[in-house]
Amino acid sequence: MNYKIITLIVLFMSTIGFAQNTDAFFKSSDAFFKAHVTNGRVNYKAIKKNPAELEKILASTNSITVDKSDANTYQAFWINIYNLSVIKGIIKKYPVKSPLDIKGFFDKTKHSVGGKKITLNDIEHKLLRGQFNDARFHFVLVCAGLGCPPIISEAYLPNTLDNQLDRQTRIALNSDSFIKVNARKKRVQLSEIMKWYKEDFTQNGNEIDFINKYREEKIAEKSKISYYPYNWKLNQTK
Repeated sequence: MNYKIITLIVLFMSTIGFAQNTDAFFKSSDAFFKAHVTNGRVNYKAIKKNPAELEKILASTNSITVDKSDANTYQAFWINIYNLSVIKGIIKKYPVKSPLDIKGFFDKTKHSVGGKKITLNDIEHKLLRGQFNDARFHFVLVCAGLGCPPIISEAYLPNTLDNQLDRQTRIALNSDSFIKVNARKKRVQLSEIMKWYKEDFTQNGNEIDFINKYREEKIAEKSKISYYPYNWKLNQTK
């Protein structure tokens, strides 16, 4: 009996500790994004001058364990880590004009985060896309290029994650700078994101079916699709 009670107490305390750790991470991440992100652009110059806050947030993730069974917490945790790690990767080499100016930025450079040493591609493809079937990830994982959907000035949080994913997908797919439509000629130019990850957007139809699910002004179903060049210019504040 005593053993069972002790076990329950340990499990309860572990749960409390986990919640406190994740809560602190989400709170500090939210404050960081609010302080350094404006209108989809990042103030890399200011972060470069004082990187301690960012370093502290990312270091704190190594004492946190999240399980994919708690899908919202897991996804919000790794989405925020991805966006924070992108910023860290940029400021390490700043000033730069593009993330592509940094060799191995996405597939070689390893980040010590979440108790792992992993690349940005590992986070995106193994921990998120590889575990969950949700094309909306492409509208919240921000690569530091202007061609990406805009980074937001808030953290992704477990209790608001679905709404945030939905909101950012709608913003991108209703933006003339992301989806370029010539209704008269029934032509539409899409971001290369939708070419690179076509399989994510065509699971229940074609790209236009996916877009029209979120778009207010629907695109004609038989529109001719092409893709415009991706803008890798750095999404820094002007």
